[in-house]
Amino acid sequence: MPYVNIRITREGATPAQKAELIAGVTDLLERVLAKNPATTVVTIDEVDFENWGIGGLPVLDYRALQASQSKAQKP
Repeated sequence: MPYVNIRITREGATPAQKAELIAGVTDLLERVLAKNPATTVVTIDEVDFENWGIGGLPVLDYRALQASQSKAQKP
């Protein structure tokens, strides 16, 4: 019985988007590993921004840094 846990930041993923993730992961496990969809468990955890960090920075600060660097690189 496969168990997959997806963690995303809390940004308003819709129920339809979550359903698509669950179906897609279940399908992938069936196609690639021949796992039974009836026993495949997928959970989605939404994490608040203040509890998520990348590269030593809170996620919102990291994104702002990436955006400013991207703008600086454009001619």
